[in-house]
Amino acid sequence: MTVADVRRVAGRIRWYVRELTGESTYDRYVAHARAHDPEAQVMTRRAFERSRTDAREADPREGFRCC
Repeated sequence: MTVADVRRVAGRIRWYVRELTGESTYDRYVAHARAHDPEAQVMTRRAFERSRTDAREADPREGFRCC
């Protein structure tokens, strides 16, 4: 395996882990927000995650948390 092959495999693993954990969701949100209104203020990652969590917990179809 060459260095290029290792980097390509590592990049794919990184992409998969980011998708699996939801980390890339914020990046997609920022790209979408800037594409539709470049001058709009974008939420910080912390505010975005809080908003996501609040929305998930408020929707009964998403299940619920006991703790």
